[in-house]
Amino acid sequence: MADNLKDIANEVGLSVSTISRVVNGKSYVAPATKRRVMKALEKHKYAPNQIARSLKMQSTNTVGIIVPDIRDYFANVIKGADTIFSEAGYSIILADSNESDEKEEKYLKLLYEKRIDGLVLATVSQNSKALQMYFENDIPVVFIDNLPNLNTSYDAVLLDNVKASMMAVNHIVDCGYNKIAIISGKPAETTAVERVDGYKHALMNHNLSVDPALIMSGDYTAEDGYRCMMKLLENKAEHEFEAVFATSYKMTCGAMKAIKEKGLKYPDDIALVGFDFADESDLFTPKITSILQPIDSIGKLVAERLISQMKDTNRDSKHNFVNTIPRRILLDPILKMGESCGCRNRNQ
Repeated sequence: MADNLKDIANEVGLSVSTISRVVNGKSYVAPATKRRVMKALEKHKYAPNQIARSLKMQSTNTVGIIVPDIRDYFANVIKGADTIFSEAGYSIILADSNESDEKEEKYLKLLYEKRIDGLVLATVSQNSKALQMYFENDIPVVFIDNLPNLNTSYDAVLLDNVKASMMAVNHIVDCGYNKIAIISGKPAETTAVERVDGYKHALMNHNLSVDPALIMSGDYTAEDGYRCMMKLLENKAEHEFEAVFATSYKMTCGAMKAIKEKGLKYPDDIALVGFDFADESDLFTPKITSILQPIDSIGKLVAERLISQMKDTNRDSKHNFVNTIPRRILLDPILKMGESCGCRNRNQ
């Protein structure tokens, strides 16, 4: 029996343990993988009674979504994705990790036990052990926002973060400012690394120096946005800056609070460019100049990519695809003009 299982495993490119789980029907295996194993088992006329039992384990038509915050940006992405999933007959189970590695790990295990057909994940962890279960058992995953450190193929739908920061900094420079600070996420997160890289590239393109003291990092929260802005203001005598780019909605809100508490105003004292201020921008005076993400496109594309994966029966044991080649989709940012930069072009 073991030799037969090994032959079948080699034929379909899966591990013997995965073949065994399908045969025994006691552990969860992704529906697409199960169907592929079933075809091989039937071809070799292996254990018809066990095949019949395993065939009873059908797709749950359920998709898991884990995000670090179910409000603001992610809420709109989820709304767009849910529309596509619903049209395709899938229901979603939503979990909020609240920027916590531990919570994300817990929800990954919980959703795995729920036998979801696929997963949308905005990870806050670079090396999740629970995530490996999905790849080992061929459960489709599509990433949004932050990316993990994985030595395997995977799909991702992302904002072009480098371009977003370059767009923000270029606009600030065009408004006449040369000394620019940035408030971004933790260095361990790919979104933060890319946004800081874009900031640096833009400064160098304008022959402006990069002052490490003007690069602040923290969680994408209002609290850390406030803390970072306060530290910049407290050190302003030694590390002067005229403008700041806050790279998340909540960080921007925190930075605005710090500026106000110091008795300062934007753009009169400090020019400000925020992030993800769409309709909210008009609620503030002055209106916030902001980088926007194409939220509708992100939600739609991530759902379409995951559905394509779930319907692809030709994935191998390394999570590679035949019909749906893994790819990283980068979407262009949008600059929404407001009044928080002042746009005092010194060349005019």
